Amino acid sequence: MRGVLLAGLILAGAGSVYVGFDSKPGGGNELRTLEVALGDIEENVTAQGKLEPKEYVDVGAQVTGQLQKLHVEIGDNVSPGQLLAEIDPRVYAARVQADEANIKNLQAQLAGQQAQVIFARQQYERNRALMKSKGVSEQDFQNSEFDLKKAVATADSIQAQIEQVQSTLSGDRANLGFTKIFAPIDGTVVTRTARVGQTLNANQTTPMILQIAKLDAMTVRAQVAEADVMRLQPGLPVYFTTLGSGERRWHGKVRQILPSPEVLNNVVLYHVLVDVDNRDRQLMSGMSTQMFFVLGRAERVGLMPLAALGRRLPEQDSDKGKAYLVKQVAGQTVNEKVVHVGLLNRRFAEVREGVAVGDRLLAMTKLEDKAKDKKKAAGYPTQGVPRL
Repeated sequence: MRGVLLAGLILAGAGSVYVGFDSKPGGGNELRTLEVALGDIEENVTAQGKLEPKEYVDVGAQVTGQLQKLHVEIGDNVSPGQLLAEIDPRVYAARVQADEANIKNLQAQLAGQQAQVIFARQQYERNRALMKSKGVSEQDFQNSEFDLKKAVATADSIQAQIEQVQSTLSGDRANLGFTKIFAPIDGTVVTRTARVGQTLNANQTTPMILQIAKLDAMTVRAQVAEADVMRLQPGLPVYFTTLGSGERRWHGKVRQILPSPEVLNNVVLYHVLVDVDNRDRQLMSGMSTQMFFVLGRAERVGLMPLAALGRRLPEQDSDKGKAYLVKQVAGQTVNEKVVHVGLLNRRFAEVREGVAVGDRLLAMTKLEDKAKDKKKAAGYPTQGVPRL
């Protein structure tokens, strides 16, 4: 009789139906009711990340040579201008001495040539005066003019050579100075890749000796899937945890979303940078992090399990939120209602309109589907669990 009544109501297109609830356990298609509860909800995007110093400098060698001395160890704090390492300077010191000797030689030649210029000018002036009285031949006058111009040109050539060697000397002195390596910033020595006695070859690439980092501020480089990255923006609040940190969370904000992706096994990932304070020095470079980008959060609001959400009704969306069809249970009847929801996470939806706290809704999924949802939700933050 009950089945006949149910069939009749469905054929009549009624807004409410009479339902009998099967309480037998183990039935895959048994009907379940879910309650709208009061609690907190947080909608977020999760990702994996790696910690790295926000500011760091790779200190390398600008000249080739044997590393003679290292004045710092890993973990040492350094200040700008502090001597870090020394490279064998003998080759570069010899070049500087050769340049200086070459300049002295050219300066002596220039002095002799300048004397020759003075003598040639005197000859020219004398012959020019004698030409007026025909005291010298025109050929002798032309020879003296040629000798003067030649002497001046030779002096100019020597002066140019001196300037060229002086330029070379400046470069060699700079290279000699590069044999002593100083700290460019204040920070902590975090890596040291070179050893005393090692020959550094700076002809093709700059060999790195050590890395200095400022550890009071760290950056998390998170890898966000392409399906989620469009939901993020600079300034979005973030928190993360690390292995071994227990319940502690670190908070920060999105600084930058890098536009170039990284493709791993055909999965497109975008790097999102988040800065975090680290003055207590608990975070270290290379640590793995679990990131939670907070898209929204609401406290003490009505929450319905996702299993209660039915068909999506985009045409009925409003400023209250997205529209869904649900089935509200009232005694032995089920009424179809339109609800508007706001925040969503893997387990719950924020109810903004349509049903109230304490209302019971018919589950729209089978029990085995719900079991799968529970497995997917394992390990998810407890913010989404309603407080009853």
